[in-house]
Amino acid sequence: MMTDAFTPDLDAVRRAFTANFTASDELGAAVSVWRDGVEILSLADGQRDRLETLPWKANTLAPVFSATKAPAALCALLALDAAGLPLETPVAEAWPEFANAGKASVTFAHVLSHTAGLGALDTPPPIDDYAAVIRALEQQTPLWSPGTAQGYHARTFGFLLDEIVRRLTGATSLGEYFHHTLARPLGLDFWIGLPNSESVRMAEVLPGRLRADPATQAFVKAWSDPTSLTRRTFTSPRGYNSPAEYNLPAFRAAGFAGLGGVASASGLAGFHALLAAGGLHQGTRLIPERVLRQLETPLSQADDLTLLTPIAFAAGVMKDPVDAQGRKLRRHFGPSLRAFGHPGAGGCLGFADPEHGLAFAYVMNRLEPGALPGAKPLALVEALYASLNA
Repeated sequence: MMTDAFTPDLDAVRRAFTANFTASDELGAAVSVWRDGVEILSLADGQRDRLETLPWKANTLAPVFSATKAPAALCALLALDAAGLPLETPVAEAWPEFANAGKASVTFAHVLSHTAGLGALDTPPPIDDYAAVIRALEQQTPLWSPGTAQGYHARTFGFLLDEIVRRLTGATSLGEYFHHTLARPLGLDFWIGLPNSESVRMAEVLPGRLRADPATQAFVKAWSDPTSLTRRTFTSPRGYNSPAEYNLPAFRAAGFAGLGGVASASGLAGFHALLAAGGLHQGTRLIPERVLRQLETPLSQADDLTLLTPIAFAAGVMKDPVDAQGRKLRRHFGPSLRAFGHPGAGGCLGFADPEHGLAFAYVMNRLEPGALPGAKPLALVEALYASLNA
């Protein structure tokens, strides 16, 4: 696959990456950029531990949190496609117990677009009790009529997709399905359920420094209110809510499909490179074109009830929201309207830009507040496309 004549400004990315350390307090981080299925830039710098004794290398692993949702969504879409189930199919066709508590009409599209009304659980079980979480989802009444509102399902999203993949494929977990279907064939340094043998490469997660940022003010205020939908969503199910807990081997090994992925920058970008290159890997089609269209096609855009800002979703991935004229309201995923991806807590980001054949990923270990990417990764995204706007 050959893309257009646009040449990404890699020198500008290098300068922006350096500035994140010299001017923006980054501790350790890496960035990876791919074009037409080939990695064209890999940068790593800083330290991966609080004592600053372990240098961050290209193969350093870090939690990517909700950036895990993109591969989880692709796993679900592949399972649905193999089963011949359109997105408009009720979830209960694959998972009969899900129909309880008024959910018989909830479709796969509702789940994948965060419009199912299942982001917060009335009685949140422990996050590490998978069976209890699934029972809670089966018993939960939607918080709104499905399809009539949008609220980011920060934690339940992964459990919903995990159970769907298990029901449709017979896999023991979504993480196992991801490993055998995508990660191992592609040679991706990306894990949903990290083997203990890989832990030696892990970066230590550290809290960021609080800064006054108007872009995150509403979210941070809602997070501090235990009664808010935002706080309830990010604690449903409960457990693993602090940087110290993110460093526990149990968190990395659990394989939480919506927030537990671990990857190097090259692993996260390499996953998106498959999608940016039209689903082709070394000349072989791994992803059907109809599935790629589902990742590009918006399903919902609204003032998100959880994130408290306009958010657009395709099938399980984010897109930049647009105005009434179709112009982007922000450029988290670059200038292309076709681009899609997903951020992760603290500032990590991965996306695919099929229009230009580009894939991008940024991972780091000092967590910034908010659920959307901040100034550090976005400076690199703007730099990447600088020559496009020159």
